[in-house]
Amino acid sequence: MDQQTQPASQLPAPAPQRPAQGGMSAGAKWAIGCGAFIGLVIVALLVLMLVAIVSIMGAATAGRGLPRGDVALIRIEGPITAGAAGGGPFGAVASAESIVGQLQKAAEQDQIKAIILRINSPGGSAAGAQEMYQEVRRIRSRGKPVYVSMGDVAASGGYYIAAAANRIFADAGTMTGSIGVISATLDLSGLFNKIGVQPEVVKEGKFKDMGSGLRPLTDSEREIVQGLLANVYEQFINDVAEGRNLPKEEVRKLATGQVYTGQQALKLKLVDELGGLRPAVLAVAKEAGIKGKPQVVEFRRRTLFDYLLGDVNAAQSAGMKGLLYDRLADLVTRGALRAEEQSLP
Repeated sequence: MDQQTQPASQLPAPAPQRPAQGGMSAGAKWAIGCGAFIGLVIVALLVLMLVAIVSIMGAATAGRGLPRGDVALIRIEGPITAGAAGGGPFGAVASAESIVGQLQKAAEQDQIKAIILRINSPGGSAAGAQEMYQEVRRIRSRGKPVYVSMGDVAASGGYYIAAAANRIFADAGTMTGSIGVISATLDLSGLFNKIGVQPEVVKEGKFKDMGSGLRPLTDSEREIVQGLLANVYEQFINDVAEGRNLPKEEVRKLATGQVYTGQQALKLKLVDELGGLRPAVLAVAKEAGIKGKPQVVEFRRRTLFDYLLGDVNAAQSAGMKGLLYDRLADLVTRGALRAEEQSLP
């Protein structure tokens, strides 16, 4: 059957088409952005609150009783700095004020008969190393022995501090020594000329912009810097010679900035014995007259990780535990000591 053609006026109207969706509306994007911003602000506030709580808890427990122990373990880890800067709540540097404070507390406690310094530091501030060196020497002069146990590295300022101790233990593969002083600046004047930048300096004092990097050092300025380094270098040599009871000229021959392994350092009389932390603990306990197994208590500044993961060895209240896993620090420190003890003959 043939189909009859209907007039165009009688054809059904086409269905209205929806507009193509080209993405989120501006309102939705604004709402998501605001939500993300508010979320970040909340997270930041929570972190700040947690850091504040950590600081308050540390201050509140600073004067409480110490956990039982007769050998204080003090860690010197990371670059050495003078002053109180400690690298933030997570800990990052060996602050002279912090370490000296721990040494003083350990020295003042009658229950503490000896001190172990566990050094794992490449050095850093000469002034910071000198402050710790002098404090160790003061403690030694009062009759409380201080031994050093070197970790992976105890070089430059790290060795400077170690030289003050009664006795130094190092592993055969420890990197130590590096007795020397260095100062380095960047001369950016050639780069400035290439990119068309011309620094303009206004100063009072001929040498005020010395070492700024805006221009090369003059001959007279280089002599000044060399004189400063030479003076600190002599201080370094004198203190090592005094602390190690070695002739100054013998130390000078070794003070080339060279790094030595623990095994080499033993032959050069820069360390006294090869061994890890446990042999050092047993040796210092014996010198201090401690009977039976020495009990090690760790003195250090509590960090954010300590409160979250646990710090049963810190010199804080015996009841202060971590919030998430209060045995982790115990496994790391005490477990390592027990394992090393079992390996001894």
